[in-house]
Amino acid sequence: MSTALRIAHGAFGRVALLDMDRSLVRHAHHHCHVLLKVEGADTQFMVGDRVTPLTDTAAVLVDGWKPHAYVHDVNRPRTLILALYIEPEWLKEFRPGWAASGAPGFFEQPSGEVSPRIRQLTMRLAAEMMAHPDAVRSHEETLSDLMIAVIERFTPWRSFPSSIRGMSAVSCDWRIRRAVDAMRTRDSYANVDQFVRGAGLSRAQFFRLFETSLGVSPKLYLNVVRMERALDAVMREETPLGELSERFGFPEPAHFTRFFRDHAGVSPREFRNVSRLAG
Repeated sequence: MSTALRIAHGAFGRVALLDMDRSLVRHAHHHCHVLLKVEGADTQFMVGDRVTPLTDTAAVLVDGWKPHAYVHDVNRPRTLILALYIEPEWLKEFRPGWAASGAPGFFEQPSGEVSPRIRQLTMRLAAEMMAHPDAVRSHEETLSDLMIAVIERFTPWRSFPSSIRGMSAVSCDWRIRRAVDAMRTRDSYANVDQFVRGAGLSRAQFFRLFETSLGVSPKLYLNVVRMERALDAVMREETPLGELSERFGFPEPAHFTRFFRDHAGVSPREFRNVSRLAG
């Protein structure tokens, strides 16, 4: 079974050191998502409809809201993966244009050849997290160097706007924007149909406009909202997991555990325990 060896979190987002031997369901993140192999077997992800290898020399690069899934080969050994879930607002502190890291098209390709520096920083960050799980400031410094190296190598960063004025807004139908706002402010486990009715569109129109605007289906988006809220609650609250299961719309704790593990790779209890090593 997959395990989380270390989890660091802060203004940068979160970084997880995951020992994986189990596939994950198709999902997405609002983060700039980078996956780097530390050790173990070569493996792969499905990014959109493309099979993307993860090896010592190949990173997996996932734009914000890009559907993807981890695809584990049961005939291969485990893979230790450094998974970066980086907040675009944090990256904007380096360069304003890097706020685009949460939007489609930030990475030129879903895979790229790892440079010696990226490999060195990957191994350094993994080793620091294992040896000193509570040294979050040190982790953030290494992470900063790693993300700068990743962005400079795998994105057309020089063409990004250098100021806020130069950043154009992403086009989104106003009815879909209103539905998204409602999804993020109401119960994250609400049925999609209530948002269809609120938009005043047919179900087919709503689904087509939603996917055109955001690149993901309404159901997948709702699962992302639910999972991000669950992750935050598991990390930051003392609320018993049984109560969190009810809060997020699961009648049985086992259903909540399965949902959480299918998206994060580990159970909510393990995620909570490991994330608090960094406290």
